[in-house]
Amino acid sequence: MPIGVIASIPVQEGKNDEFEAVFNELAAQVLANEPGCRFYALNRSKTNPQLYKVLESYDDQAALTAHGQTEYFRAANGKLAAMVSGAPEIEYLDGVELS
Repeated sequence: MPIGVIASIPVQEGKNDEFEAVFNELAAQVLANEPGCRFYALNRSKTNPQLYKVLESYDDQAALTAHGQTEYFRAANGKLAAMVSGAPEIEYLDGVELS
């Protein structure tokens, strides 16, 4: 069953450009190396420019688990952690297969 993820990430003021650059590198790795990842995108809130939402979709739990275990994901998380202003909120969703 497909799995969706919405990660809400608050970023420190003055860190937006750096955060987006690191995330851009991560997204390129994810999309190039994870065939089980259907969608991976960063979005910034229109009402709060310090709040980002990562929208993700995976084929199944195995693909999501594999994503979190990659070296590039772990390395990026280490860099991104220095830029956040609070703990990310993660929501997991059951994907709905459309015909």
